[in-house]
Amino acid sequence: MPELPLLRLDGLVKTYGAVRALRGVSFDLRPGEVHAVVGENGAGKSTLIKVITGAVAPDEGTIAIGGRTVAAMDPHAAHLSGVAAVYQQPALFPHLSVAENIALAVERGRAWRRLDWRARDARARTLLERVGSRLDPRRAIESLTMPEQQIVEIARALGSDARIVIMDEPTASLGDREVDSLFRAVAHLKESGAGVIYISHRLEEIFALANRITVLRDGESVGTCAAADVTRQDLVRLMVGRPLADVYPARTHAPGAPLLDIEGLGHRESGVHGVSLAVRRGEIVGLAGLVGSGRTELAEILFGLRPADEGTIRMGGAGVRIASPSDAIRHGIAYVPEDRRRHGVILDMSIAANASLANLRGVSRRGIIDRAAEAAAAARFVDRLRIKTPSVQAEAGTLSGGNQQKVALARWLATEPALLILDEPTQGVDVGAKAEIHRFMAELAAGGLSILMISSELPEVLGMSDRIAVMRGGSIAGLLDRAEATQDRILALALGHAREAAE
Repeated sequence: MPELPLLRLDGLVKTYGAVRALRGVSFDLRPGEVHAVVGENGAGKSTLIKVITGAVAPDEGTIAIGGRTVAAMDPHAAHLSGVAAVYQQPALFPHLSVAENIALAVERGRAWRRLDWRARDARARTLLERVGSRLDPRRAIESLTMPEQQIVEIARALGSDARIVIMDEPTASLGDREVDSLFRAVAHLKESGAGVIYISHRLEEIFALANRITVLRDGESVGTCAAADVTRQDLVRLMVGRPLADVYPARTHAPGAPLLDIEGLGHRESGVHGVSLAVRRGEIVGLAGLVGSGRTELAEILFGLRPADEGTIRMGGAGVRIASPSDAIRHGIAYVPEDRRRHGVILDMSIAANASLANLRGVSRRGIIDRAAEAAAAARFVDRLRIKTPSVQAEAGTLSGGNQQKVALARWLATEPALLILDEPTQGVDVGAKAEIHRFMAELAAGGLSILMISSELPEVLGMSDRIAVMRGGSIAGLLDRAEATQDRILALALGHAREAAE
């Protein structure tokens, strides 16, 4: 007799007003299986997660766990049924420690009892080691980077002994080493008989991990197939309903004279030191390296969030001092940070308001914002960036991840910068939005804008960069031209294997 599925969904329907987020979605999850769910932003993946975890109730359809239909799924019932979720945006308590956040998910017992803090720390340390991390369990969550918070989320899910684990873009902010650790954790879950619903826009991960794949499009499940029986092109065609042009556009223009030139740049507290790098006009320079190598810290130095305490910065041949973001903006530098939901856009403000935040003078008269001018400026960016929205007055929080990223881009392009720093520009966006962002980056560079792009996706670094600077230990470990760069060489430099990088 075949083993019962851990989870079976039949004909799920969920409607929000006139929007049908789910239109009869059906699929199942088997013990020891990784079942990938893929689709463009807006395809229904987020709503599906909310239904499975009990955050929202479906209008129609059934949910069965271990062969038993769940009459009313809510978060408590989902937890008791062995459902755990690891989200792209970590759902952690920032003022509590790593160990305390993990304990909230894994500890049982009476509310009033004596706590064994040593055992709590030891359990957290063991779970973190299972995903390849040596984080101090006593550190506060608010002191961690996004990748470190993601690791804590994964450790917490592992510790809850869940049988159904949902992973929503779990590697979006992880480096290669952390991704390898995650893959080992997924293998451990499979060996224990648990099932993993794996949601990712990184198709290479899907093919590396998944046993089966279900494709969602416009709220419908348009196909489920064995991963071994489908190609990347097949998946893309199912997701978008049409053939998709190359994600990395051809680039033929030659970069111009140097725009940014830094020598011996450093910030002692952040560990960045002795960085020398030039970015030419119309050039895209990729900044690669492992998590903790100093990539984001270097971007923050250039934008004045961490003023340099050593070295020099020259823009267009003239020495400049950047002690604050306002200094950076005045010198033509713009910065789109990695965590768009915390720093890139303000979710409860309109698209128009978000797009004008960095350039209020451009839409103001005598200190008062001209709302008509603000809306007109936003409308131009909506058209130029192909932002999918019913109105520029819609709240940014109602948009998909890819469209939020475009709004963050619009905000800084409104300042008409000479240098645009992009930290993980396509993190967590679908293949269609990724291709559009890459196309727009290529157009900006062709128009003379200089771009410094930080990315943990090596295919993106190789596909978009004219040159690639690899960071290790807070400094530049090597610089590669586009023609000589390979994934192996980049990784060799990032890991400190200089001989391998030179071969």
